[in-house]
Amino acid sequence: MPLLRRTASTLGLAILLVFGAVHAATPPSADIVTLKVDATAKGTAFPHFWEQMFGSGRASLALRDDYRKDIEAVHAATGFGYVRFHGIFDRDVGVVRRDKDGRIAYNFSYVDQIYDGLLERGIKPFVELGFMPPELSSDPSRQHDFWYHPNVMPPKDYAQWDALIHAFAEHLIARYGIDEVASWYFEVWNEPNLAFWGGHPEQATYYTLYDHTARALKAVNPRLRVGGPATAQAAWVPDFLKHVRDAQVPADFVSTHVYGDDTAQSVFKTGENIPRADMVCRSVDKVHREIAASPYPKMPLIFSEYNASYANLPNVTDTVYMGPWMANTIRECAGKVELMSYWSFSDVFEEQGVVRNPFYGGFGLIAADRIPKPAFNAFSMLHRLGDQRLPASSDSALVTRRADGTLVLALWNYAPPVGDTDTYTKGAPQGSVKHIDVDVSHLAAGAKATVWRVDETHGNAVAAFDAMGRPDFPSREQIAQLREAGKLAQPESLALEQGRLRIDIPPQGLVLVELH
Repeated sequence: MPLLRRTASTLGLAILLVFGAVHAATPPSADIVTLKVDATAKGTAFPHFWEQMFGSGRASLALRDDYRKDIEAVHAATGFGYVRFHGIFDRDVGVVRRDKDGRIAYNFSYVDQIYDGLLERGIKPFVELGFMPPELSSDPSRQHDFWYHPNVMPPKDYAQWDALIHAFAEHLIARYGIDEVASWYFEVWNEPNLAFWGGHPEQATYYTLYDHTARALKAVNPRLRVGGPATAQAAWVPDFLKHVRDAQVPADFVSTHVYGDDTAQSVFKTGENIPRADMVCRSVDKVHREIAASPYPKMPLIFSEYNASYANLPNVTDTVYMGPWMANTIRECAGKVELMSYWSFSDVFEEQGVVRNPFYGGFGLIAADRIPKPAFNAFSMLHRLGDQRLPASSDSALVTRRADGTLVLALWNYAPPVGDTDTYTKGAPQGSVKHIDVDVSHLAAGAKATVWRVDETHGNAVAAFDAMGRPDFPSREQIAQLREAGKLAQPESLALEQGRLRIDIPPQGLVLVELH
């Protein structure tokens, strides 16, 4: 049914939240959910696996001021501890050079500036070891079609690659100390089952690269953590672990990737239709079970890339769709993975070239010009969840408890994207309002609810951008307006009536409720 729209001046009153006589009669077509919560129920550990690590474009971008401001904003909102990016060995970082006599030398000047900048902001590197320095490549002309054209070939001489890894690790330890660097992760390459790896056959040649890299790192110091195979589409994990065992090569974690629009054929080799809302966690579950059945059933699992889409779909990654999608992903994946790295924290990003419009379907939580997207607000809200998970009977709810006893509920109304192409489709999300009747037992007398929202009328810079006509190059005044429109809306404070509360959520809306 049509949604009631209000102006920003009525923030917090756009949807009635109170339970009882003051809310309007529920329309016959409404989606009604009853959620019973026991405030004293036994909980299970609920680590915040979804917000401990983020991806970003390529290494040299970490030298930019806007990158650093974005990483500070996301760190303040989530407290995340690791960042992963491509290209620490790419030409624009300048690590490897070969003189006119063919001698190789290393220059770690930009490496130091990149990692110093992260550590100064409380972020540790999740080091993706790649791509191939052209000076070491078996084919310097073989490049990926990213705008910055990284080289994707195996080394011409593995002794030179081993020497680079050895020198790189020694330099890091000399600069930062072994206790610090031992807390990092070192991941060998990126998506060797796609066009990022030019070795043939792909798997066997990648294993050669992995073996050399892992052994070179451990030769410097056995405390350094190394893993792979960093595959796309949740691939190769059983084969990789078998290889690790058979070759007696070190591995401290398994990493792989998946996106919401990966196909069942690519990931599961089946013809089924797996919705975008479920693909990521279906894949996490698959790899979780593969590790459990492997020779290393306790091997940590890291999904070092994931998102709702691997393409630039402006109705997906730019919009309020991401709030329910993210909350549902947390609900489904919890307990099956150690870390998940959302790709990416910022649209300071150049894989397809220089950004030409702030809302083009970029992967980041923050659009160009430091404009927070609805996804940024969703992560900010979900950061408030507790570290104990309580039972919940609904697939549209997460119920958690903090150490101080505060109950924190995430509630959502998932609806498909308005559009599913690289061209933006203007329009309201389809579906009906979801009415969630929350009934909490054993809650302290006088408890109040603090209610946070992200939806079409709360914390949504895209609505303001649409009203401007979606300019490719907003003026400075428009940028200021978009930043303001994108801020997380101020919360509402409500009293409960005998532990009960009604929450009305529009399609693609996410609500977070703190019960104090």
